[in-house]
Amino acid sequence: MQSITEIKSLRSQIKAWRQAGLSVALVPTMGNLHRGHYSLVEKAKTLADKVVVSIFVNPMQFGANEDLDNYPRTLNEDKHGLAELGTDIVFTPSVNTIYPNGLGAQSFVDVPGISLGYCGGSRPGHFRGVATVVTKLFNLVQPDYACFGEKDFQQLQVIKTMAHDLSIPVEIIGVPTMREVSGLAMSSRNGYLSDEQKQTATVLFNTLKHCAEQLKNGKKDFVQLEDAAKQSLEQAGLKPDYFEIAQRDTLKTAKLKDTKFIILAAAYFGNVRLIDNIQVEI
Repeated sequence: MQSITEIKSLRSQIKAWRQAGLSVALVPTMGNLHRGHYSLVEKAKTLADKVVVSIFVNPMQFGANEDLDNYPRTLNEDKHGLAELGTDIVFTPSVNTIYPNGLGAQSFVDVPGISLGYCGGSRPGHFRGVATVVTKLFNLVQPDYACFGEKDFQQLQVIKTMAHDLSIPVEIIGVPTMREVSGLAMSSRNGYLSDEQKQTATVLFNTLKHCAEQLKNGKKDFVQLEDAAKQSLEQAGLKPDYFEIAQRDTLKTAKLKDTKFIILAAAYFGNVRLIDNIQVEI
């Protein structure tokens, strides 16, 4: 596995692969990798001849009061895991490499509509940062495929919309959420929780499943379902950020005529913000 930090070296290797007629898949990450990330790499390896994994903690997608400085960084362990999976390149640029003129002078990408609400409402500017850095990575790697986890479902839809709107020739692949045995969605932020808190946090997925079952059983009072779910989270000690039933592909507010839903949820457990979702088709 090659470990590359500079754009020139990355482009040189990508060019050589292209001249050899090889296809390329990209897995963008912020590091602190777990089995969920590795499942993206495994999927990428089934799609393309070569796989590039980027590790970059992107300051543009963090708000003023968020945990940029404390975000866990485990580069040596991450590289070891990626090498064992047969990753071809791990790209680990510095902030100065990605934003040489600083964030204040950086051009940016906004994806209107689908970036609003949910995590976009709770974290203003977050998806601008995501869309900008992913666009840069697409331009640097020029992948045939890019793999993203479905746990961050709004992010996945934002990136799909961006690639379509900007005519970026990459196929965006959503990979199902990896979960602990308990059902808790795997996340780098789970590392902030104790074992007891992790067990309690499973209420988030259990509440999503319960709401999904009610939808499948014909209950369509969406507001009532959402309110009941928030109460369940509060009773377990979590502070709901949002819990909403939406149209799966557009993320717009669900309507009675819809048959494909996504239930999106975010909640705070202490200072730790957890997100999850479940898809429902009727």
